[in-house]
Amino acid sequence: MSETSEATREPVSYFIEEMEYHGKSERTLAAYERTLRRFERFLESERCPSPGVDTGRAGRRECMAWVHALRDDLAASSVATYASYLHRFYDYMVRVDAFEENPMALVREEMDETVEADPTRREVTIPDMRELVAGVGHPLDRALVVTLLKTGVRVGELCNLDLRDLNLSVVNSFGVDPRPAVEERPQSLYVNGAIDRGAVVNDEERTAANKRRRSTVVPVDEELETTLTRWLAVRPDPRSSAEPLFCSTREWGRRVTPAMVRRTVREHARERGWYREGAGSDENVTPHYFRHFFTTHLRDRTGDRGVVKYLRGDVASDIIEESARSPPDR
Repeated sequence: MSETSEATREPVSYFIEEMEYHGKSERTLAAYERTLRRFERFLESERCPSPGVDTGRAGRRECMAWVHALRDDLAASSVATYASYLHRFYDYMVRVDAFEENPMALVREEMDETVEADPTRREVTIPDMRELVAGVGHPLDRALVVTLLKTGVRVGELCNLDLRDLNLSVVNSFGVDPRPAVEERPQSLYVNGAIDRGAVVNDEERTAANKRRRSTVVPVDEELETTLTRWLAVRPDPRSSAEPLFCSTREWGRRVTPAMVRRTVREHARERGWYREGAGSDENVTPHYFRHFFTTHLRDRTGDRGVVKYLRGDVASDIIEESARSPPDR
């Protein structure tokens, strides 16, 4: 079967596979597929002007009707995001000669909704966040949530952590030597900046990527140390010789995945009314919200943007020296 015939026979699957080859993250691939499958279901529904039409033959009216239907249960910014995904899908399929035209081109031009580059997020206070953490009883769930909050790591970086990346006294009981970067730094955590999806690290192929520009050593405070120590006391024997820090208790011993972490955060956020299906990043609390929370409150406490950027992995270590020579940006 030729590439073109494959693309026209199952266009969504073809597009997702192409995006995977282009190195898109697991999260991005999931967002594309969720959006495109929703569009396919709409084309089969009675709300579609031409029910049963496939994606390759859908036109401007079908796309406009889908966008209109999205407005029933999505915020404006989410409608714009979904529309941008469909637009990219059609644009790509036209470029590879699988489709003749992009019906979303004109639809997007006429839409009132726009993607918010910096959406106004839900404001969660420190006392409110403390209550959320206090209500998380499962040792793994608590360890995941507190690590996200205390370090600002991305969800893929969290999943890629191994025991050797952590320098705490409890790690010694596992017979694992800390990596050189943290060997002389007690109460610290190493976040590798050079892990790509599919890379083999510590003899294990990774399914998530780390996106930071530089590898980073992050301090571990007393609360996080206590939380991780309690987790490691009950951590399942891992399936991987890489000794992942976080192993699933549902799929016993398997390294946690971004999907598992997002589900965990979603469940606890929903219990507090901080998550609603179909809502956007301005309303829902997700793992990425924790990174925003970490950034906001650390910057407010230190007044030092350079240190915050370093801990987030956005800049090199020499920013610390530069920051020390300059007054804080308040």
